[in-house]
Amino acid sequence: MKTAIVTDTNSSISVQEAQEMGIYLISMPFFIDGKTYFEGKDCTPEAFFQRMSAGAAVSTSQPAPEEITSLWERLLQTHDDILHFPMTSGLSGSCHTAKALAQEYHGRVVVVDDHRISATLAQSIRNAKVLLEQGRSAEEVREILESEKHASSIYIAVNTLEYLKKSGRVTAAGAAMAAVLHIKPVLQIQGGKLDAYKKVRGMFQAKKTLISALSHDLTTRFAGMKMAVFSGYSGGDPALGEHWQREVQAAFPHHRVGLISLPLSICCHTGEGALGVACAKEW
Repeated sequence: MKTAIVTDTNSSISVQEAQEMGIYLISMPFFIDGKTYFEGKDCTPEAFFQRMSAGAAVSTSQPAPEEITSLWERLLQTHDDILHFPMTSGLSGSCHTAKALAQEYHGRVVVVDDHRISATLAQSIRNAKVLLEQGRSAEEVREILESEKHASSIYIAVNTLEYLKKSGRVTAAGAAMAAVLHIKPVLQIQGGKLDAYKKVRGMFQAKKTLISALSHDLTTRFAGMKMAVFSGYSGGDPALGEHWQREVQAAFPHHRVGLISLPLSICCHTGEGALGVACAKEW
């Protein structure tokens, strides 16, 4: 008997990676023109972005409560308890839902809300595995990770404002002006919330801003800490991500830079062609 780890595809962990890590993965539902799909199961990234660029209405949702609880109940037959890692409560209601459901399991399901998503959430799960191997209990792991919830940083450069306009984060007039002036917004996720960071002209300047912002965090906020560094991208073309990873690796030669595909919960706001960098404390 041991602790099971459960997360969802907002962690940017694929089905294959989850199997290799020995964790359990819930596929997040999303809608394309009103039809439900599940991330990583029945819609490829290529198909998703093709439909998105063609003007389809795209939005994300939460897993059905019974899907979560049925997985928990199956795992509790063979495990002492469960560490459940939803995406940050600052960007979704899935964390609040999980906490409410967990109350029925009398402490055997521990929900971690350390304000993470995508690569930083995946790093939290790797950290949890290390802590469990050290003999920590599920509750102790939760306390440690939540005490370090600010030990991560994400920056994303958006190639188009079209989808931020659709979600109401920018006005139609602002999006039109940005398109004319080739303005690329750089967004940040700090403390679990998506906010504006800076506006620059063109993706070349946007990439410089991403690297500069992350470098500043690593040498100030996180100085002296062991940090994992990641590059990320949105779209169906892995070559875009691989090229960006090489650029980020060259900028941070003392780190082994990981590559992730941004989860659809972020891509619904960014569209295709977004680039990102992230870091998170590594145990």
